[in-house]
Amino acid sequence: MKKYTYILLFSFLLIGLSAFSQKSRKQLENERKKLHQEIKKVEKILSQTKKKKNNALENLKDLNRKITIRKRFIQAIESEVKELSKEIEDNQKKIEDNNSELKLLKDDYANMVFKSYKGKHQQSEVMFILSSKSFYQAYKRLKYIQQYKDFRRKQAENIITKTNNIKDLNNSLKEKKNDKTKLLSSKAKEKKKIELDRKNKKNLISKIKRQESKYKRQLKQKLKEERRIVAKIDKIIRDAIARANRKKKGSKTNKLLLSKAEKALKVKFEQNKGRLPWPIDNGIITRKFGVQRHPTFSGITINSTGIHIRGKRGDEAKSIFTGKVLAVQLLSKGRKSVFIQHGNYITVYNNIEKVYVKKGQSVKTGQKLGMIFTDKVTGKTSLGFVLSRNTKKLNPTHWIRRK
Repeated sequence: MKKYTYILLFSFLLIGLSAFSQKSRKQLENERKKLHQEIKKVEKILSQTKKKKNNALENLKDLNRKITIRKRFIQAIESEVKELSKEIEDNQKKIEDNNSELKLLKDDYANMVFKSYKGKHQQSEVMFILSSKSFYQAYKRLKYIQQYKDFRRKQAENIITKTNNIKDLNNSLKEKKNDKTKLLSSKAKEKKKIELDRKNKKNLISKIKRQESKYKRQLKQKLKEERRIVAKIDKIIRDAIARANRKKKGSKTNKLLLSKAEKALKVKFEQNKGRLPWPIDNGIITRKFGVQRHPTFSGITINSTGIHIRGKRGDEAKSIFTGKVLAVQLLSKGRKSVFIQHGNYITVYNNIEKVYVKKGQSVKTGQKLGMIFTDKVTGKTSLGFVLSRNTKKLNPTHWIRRK
């Protein structure tokens, strides 16, 4: 009996460990599904881009984006397969253990039935009680017989339960093996796709290298234009801060002087760090924040004061938090920027074709600010998004929700 108790205890421990593993795999499964949705979204958005011959650098950037996210997807599949392999191994071990326990139970039960039959147990019970020397002894013998019968009944129930457990474990094992087969098949398909993307990338790089001076010249002109826009945005922020502070009769400073309500808004904005909504629905980040090397040309670095988010034609920029329109400015080629103040935080929505708000207007979280410009040559719809605390630039990806 003691041995059987240890076996049961070990089984409960295995079940507990399995539940923990299941939870861990569920998280991996959710991560894989999210990445799969992201791949579909990236492919949909990038497929809308017109593949022009003179757009090789942009096409290369898109390919790099697809390859990066596909790599992450393959890694997620591999992690889930690894976890599934552990679960399959655990299941097989539990099936072996349960079969061993079932054999012990059946042998024990068969032994009890055989002894009962051999000793003509029904008659033996009566004689066993009647041969008692006292009423107390007869009572004790009756209780013993009842306990023996209960034990036999429980043994029979345990055999049925254990048989059903083995059946469930076998079904679960079959399901896990099927899941693993599907995941490995999915991984093989993704590897073929990534190889095709890499082949296309190699061809594009060869094309760019053949006309390197031309593409470098185009890139430098584009970066120069971006630096001009950044300088203009910085000046607009400084001038807006100065105007707002003059109204409050404050001293000259690059920090916004806040009213009591604006201080409260600042605190709420900070409390929502990492949970703020995206300025575009279902967008993808195509350029990160900060200084970064150009992926193709050595010696060229990009200093991104915000992030670039790609959307689709007709997408609208939305305010990521409650605030007030600090400024609406024309920046380049008819495209505008909307500046929203949230306490001493300022968000800038750049590359707006049609603006829906005006200076001084209060806005709510998620309110539409304007339609994002779509380039007629490339077909790209891209929003430049900048976040600053007073004049200090911050990484927007630390503030908006992770997808």
